[in-house]
Amino acid sequence: MIVESVLPEDYAEMLNVWENSVRATHDFITEEDIEFFKPIIIEQAFPTVTLRCIRSDASSILGFVGIYDSKVEMLFILNKARGQGIGKVLLQYTIEQLGATKVDVNEQNPQAVGFYEYMGFKVVSRSPLDDMEKPFPILHMSF
Repeated sequence: MIVESVLPEDYAEMLNVWENSVRATHDFITEEDIEFFKPIIIEQAFPTVTLRCIRSDASSILGFVGIYDSKVEMLFILNKARGQGIGKVLLQYTIEQLGATKVDVNEQNPQAVGFYEYMGFKVVSRSPLDDMEKPFPILHMSF
């Protein structure tokens, strides 16, 4: 698997990966929440983070990671590509090449919490609300 840089022209495809991944793993998020977050992600989040992706042999994006100031801000894998090591490769890359040491994880997403714990992250604190003041508890984790 090759970790590649992402260009602004990739944002629409990445938003599709994000939505596909969220629908598969975030059963606590409503349709209204998804529609609320989509413009924020494509207009504000993607442009402010360092993005990397892994593509299929057909060049479609299978997963991506975004980091800002040593914090993993996003890591999303296309549902059909989950369990193939893409998340592990992307996270290891951000730790080794981009200096990632922190991540915030939705407490209601136990698969993600378990993944980050497996990768060596530990919970250091908890917030009852997410960054948008929505009632999605966040676990703050460090490597």
